[in-house]
Amino acid sequence: MKTSRRTILKSGLNLAAAAATPTLIFPKTRMGYSHSEIEAHLKDGNGLTRSDLVTPCLVLDLDAFEANLSKMAAHCKTSKINLRPHGKSHKCPEIAARQIKAGAIGLSVATIREAEAMAAAGIKGMLITSELVGRPKIVRLLKMLPKAPDTMVVVDNLSHAQELNDAAAAARLKLNVLIDVDPGSRRTGVASGAPTIAFAEKLMKMPSLKLRGFHCYSGSSAHITGFDARRQHSANAMLPAIETFNQLKKNGLPLEILSGGSTGTYNIDPGFNGMTELQCGSYVFMDVEYQMIGGQSNEKFYDDFASSLTVMATVISRNHADRATTDAGIKSFATDRKFGPNFKDLTGARVMITSDEHGTILLDNPSRDLKVGDRLEFIVPHCDPNVNLYDRMYCVSGEKVVDTWRIVGRHGD
Repeated sequence: MKTSRRTILKSGLNLAAAAATPTLIFPKTRMGYSHSEIEAHLKDGNGLTRSDLVTPCLVLDLDAFEANLSKMAAHCKTSKINLRPHGKSHKCPEIAARQIKAGAIGLSVATIREAEAMAAAGIKGMLITSELVGRPKIVRLLKMLPKAPDTMVVVDNLSHAQELNDAAAAARLKLNVLIDVDPGSRRTGVASGAPTIAFAEKLMKMPSLKLRGFHCYSGSSAHITGFDARRQHSANAMLPAIETFNQLKKNGLPLEILSGGSTGTYNIDPGFNGMTELQCGSYVFMDVEYQMIGGQSNEKFYDDFASSLTVMATVISRNHADRATTDAGIKSFATDRKFGPNFKDLTGARVMITSDEHGTILLDNPSRDLKVGDRLEFIVPHCDPNVNLYDRMYCVSGEKVVDTWRIVGRHGD
């Protein structure tokens, strides 16, 4: 049978189109799965590795994380102090559940969004450490309480206390409150001594509030460089609150809780013999800011806990001898500090984050050569706001991806 001219031309066009379409060939170990595909593969038990992840992404080294969890739990047990770790660092119900399983008595949170998300996940024993002022937040608190009735809130102002009391009375419940005591930072809180004593006496007359104790968190103490200087700073901040707490107990007030303490002062504050619980949060991850403060045994580097959290990026350009470019820019790292991220496994190089989607690596004397396609992991500058940039973290053990954990209660929820 004779082939028509139209058929020949059509076949030629199809062949030309096929030739013009590139054939994509990738190593089998780098598949580039989407978030939902990764979760489906993990659910089915299929093996995935770090190289299958699309960057930039948030990565949690489970081995380092579990070691941090165990170390803090053991420390609190030995020091005979409770742990109510701060969830604002991780915003992750999976981590909160593991902290409680390891011995924590509950969870501290910073916002009503975090509290709602944790309550929905079944977390109990929460302390909301920022004042919930205004009807919208108070209404959401009252709606949340049936799921987490033992939740506590902080208060440092009489009009706010009255607002909480009236709302609790209308809802026919009693609301657990802690006095927010100012450690000297002048951010929030009532001054120790006579002002706190007078405020406590007024709170005791509000029938729908149950005064449980004090909240006194010295965030500035956490990052004082040098262990001895940090201990002195924390003593100056915490001892007046402890003295006031003890005075009120002598006066007959049924106070139970004095909550405070940070990852930077976890091995300092229990020695003051007055605090009942620690709020340490960053210890599960660690960051560059904490590395800089120095520890009790290492003045130049704080290594009490391992760096378990990183942002993984890919080298996307290497056209200059003195630099490389990654796909992790300002949108991948919190930039609220004067310093940037540190490399997890590269020396002799510096990070310069200057644009939305790109990170520049300045190669002074790199410990290894970088080429397009290489992966780099970065220890984040400040873990709390860095976690807030992502909606999930990928949990790894060695090279294997073993789970994904949700990040919840972010601003905007």
